[in-house]
Amino acid sequence: MDWDKLRIFHAVAEAGSFTHAGEALNLSQSAISRQVSALEHDLGVPLFHRHARGLVLTEQGELLFGTTRDVVQKLATAQAMLMDSTERPRGVLKVTTTVALGSIWLTPRVKQFMEFYPEVRLTLLLTDEEIDLGMREADVAIRLNPPTQPDLVQRSLMTMHNHVYAAPEYLKTHGMPGSMEDLRNHNLIMYGEDLRPPTAHVNWLMERLRKAGVTPRNVLKVNNIYGIFRAVQSGIGVAALPDYTIGQVGSNLVRIVPELAGPTYDTYFVYPAELRSSKRVAVFRDFLLAQINESLF
Repeated sequence: MDWDKLRIFHAVAEAGSFTHAGEALNLSQSAISRQVSALEHDLGVPLFHRHARGLVLTEQGELLFGTTRDVVQKLATAQAMLMDSTERPRGVLKVTTTVALGSIWLTPRVKQFMEFYPEVRLTLLLTDEEIDLGMREADVAIRLNPPTQPDLVQRSLMTMHNHVYAAPEYLKTHGMPGSMEDLRNHNLIMYGEDLRPPTAHVNWLMERLRKAGVTPRNVLKVNNIYGIFRAVQSGIGVAALPDYTIGQVGSNLVRIVPELAGPTYDTYFVYPAELRSSKRVAVFRDFLLAQINESLF
């Protein structure tokens, strides 16, 4: 099988159309179509069902796509390792973490990393879903739970602490609560139940209030920690938030009811074992540790 044809087939299978694959490979739609048809002729089997709304892999196409995907991933790994053999770290580094930690804590700091290592092309994938590092959907992850996948290297980064916060404007209007009992006169922002939370016990404050028989005046549910942070910033109400949200650029939140402290949890720097010798991974890990040491949480 000709690798050029396989490479084009793989791009079409990923894109789902000749047009999008052509854009990715900088080839015309007709050239893409000819190469796929030639590959089908060489193999003697159809690889796609062709529909007006797009392309769907046949059973034989699914089998071949699984093989080309493995090859592409191994080539990407080999390319990364070759780049890491140079004196300075260089190449693409895909980093994934949660939307909140990435938006509030990480992104304000990556400018300095990019200045230190201009030949490392950083990509941030911010999602509360767990991206598969084993499939090379990302190179490294900053996770709020220990990894469950095999063949992953983990390094403990920092311990997260959680407390209750409000905006100065909100407190000016509604008053400073002196105790947990006083929160019955306040608006509470909590994590909604419709999506799986990024960490366990994310609604620890609401659980404490229920046990104490305290019912907040109003409750807003938001299915994203960053969204909760922004809602607190805007003066909607009070919320339990990780301490890393405090002291960031643009954050003016005030800790309230100091005796209320939530559960702590560790964060982990995680990457596939095959990248153990990667210079890009090593310098990014060291950069994170230096930033954490400078943080106040």
